Amino acid sequence: MIVPRLTLSNGVTIPAMGLGTYPMHDEATAAVASGLELGYRLIDTAEAYGNEEQVGRGIAASRVPRDQIFITTKFNRAWHSVDGVRQAAQASMRRLGVDYLDMLLIHWPNPGLGRYVEAFEGLLRLLDEGIIKAAGTSNFKPAHLARLHTATGMLPQVNQINLNPWAQRADTVAYHRRHQILTESWSPIRPAALLSDPVILAVAKDHDATPAQVVLRWHTQHGYLPIPKSASPARQAENLASWDLELSEADMAVIDDLDRGEDQVTDSDVYGH
Repeated sequence: MIVPRLTLSNGVTIPAMGLGTYPMHDEATAAVASGLELGYRLIDTAEAYGNEEQVGRGIAASRVPRDQIFITTKFNRAWHSVDGVRQAAQASMRRLGVDYLDMLLIHWPNPGLGRYVEAFEGLLRLLDEGIIKAAGTSNFKPAHLARLHTATGMLPQVNQINLNPWAQRADTVAYHRRHQILTESWSPIRPAALLSDPVILAVAKDHDATPAQVVLRWHTQHGYLPIPKSASPARQAENLASWDLELSEADMAVIDDLDRGEDQVTDSDVYGH
């Protein structure tokens, strides 16, 4: 299957669904290789996952050319400076076995540290130099994004956030839409109990689909980019097959009504690494 692509604010295109790799370790090599063979073209990892080397081996083991794979990774708070971001990028590229990154993200804003603007300035330099194709953030709230804009006049192409039907992040998504930031969803089909929600089960039954497929299609029909994690080739294929679904306006509305608010997600003003 060929995953559709979305166009970022800087004109770069990105696959509209990716393969997440947390918390994989040694199994990440086989999982990434099988995912690429099945049709995934976006692979998401991070320094904090401790699996960049394994992910890189999976990419190398696949028959998919590097220029067809959109590789994204993230760096920790220790690198929140202009020069630190460059060092983080170089270290990630070494571990992944590649000479450029499609997208590099600030993993958490860590506002208590007070240096995420410097980190973003470092990303912008790498973007200008062609070392990355897109500059991203992860777990940033609208206030964090607004500070980046005030300080640099720029915003990330992507903000990756914990988003699912129980935690729809309305304020953050609205900010993204106003400023042409793509919403990327991590853990899009979790918590596990989400897939047993009676509404999700009913919609899945109506479409002869799995609950995970329904939730993933809800994401993509909203224009979000989900990155579901699976090490199982069968489950990877099942997730990709969500593109065969078409949820009705009524389906989307009843799923939209499941939102339980911001209490469902980790507060990035408090947590970060």
